[in-house]
Amino acid sequence: MRIDFLAGTTYNPAVMPSPVPTILVFDSGLGGLTVFSEVLKARPDARFVYAGDDAAFPYGRLSEEAVTARVLDVMGRLIDLYNPTLVVVACNTASTIALSQMRERFPVPFVGTVPAIKPAALATRTGYMTMLATSATVTREYTRGLIETYAANCRVNLVGSRFLAGYSEAELAGTPASDEELLAELAPCFVQDEGGRTDVVSLGCTHYPLLLSRFERLAPWPVTWIDPAPAIARRVTQLIGPPVPGHEADENEALAVFTAGERMSSALREALLHKGLPLVTIEDMPLRVG
Repeated sequence: MRIDFLAGTTYNPAVMPSPVPTILVFDSGLGGLTVFSEVLKARPDARFVYAGDDAAFPYGRLSEEAVTARVLDVMGRLIDLYNPTLVVVACNTASTIALSQMRERFPVPFVGTVPAIKPAALATRTGYMTMLATSATVTREYTRGLIETYAANCRVNLVGSRFLAGYSEAELAGTPASDEELLAELAPCFVQDEGGRTDVVSLGCTHYPLLLSRFERLAPWPVTWIDPAPAIARRVTQLIGPPVPGHEADENEALAVFTAGERMSSALREALLHKGLPLVTIEDMPLRVG
């Protein structure tokens, strides 16, 4: 089922000229919008499809086998529908679990998202750094391996949040969490003792930068916040090049696709429009577990 919310607008990649790429940005929900915004800045001439698998959100509640099966299923359908030049997997969970399988199955370049341990270790001056991520990401062996490789000399504080991804989505939907609710998730990020205190917090979920302005206001002291999105955008241009000179994208070539759309509201539609996604489509793909 496909539902277009912008009347009079059509999206048909098959009939569009192709001097510029079609970039698919994929996430379990709305968090990948932070990555989409940076990639849009890097390739404003491109055609974009933003895909949120909200029928399965959040991926952290699923087993690794279930995440892999779900991501491969949804990705296959999206690639068949939109024929992207490149796919950005703007989700730490999907990237750390299923990126290699996606690359094996689909003949499309993929750019993944992994916990930003290395840039955080390079940025810290006190040696006290925090990785704020989902509970699933902080417990994953992949994350532990990055710490051993890039931050062995740092004091790494791993903070797993159960609620921040949901709070981020609520923020965009016009029903923000309270400061007290955010502080309960944020407070463990800040460590101080006789040896020093936290000076870098790496955001290990693409949802979290949606709340960054509130994090900065609520933080007990200033820190450097590491957002992986700009680095992902740079990698995209490394793979497919800079913008095509003289080409300007049609603003109605940017499409948001969701697999359920149950949380769609006027506030969320307005937020998507503000971020450069005027057209919303539902590709109905209910989550089947078991």
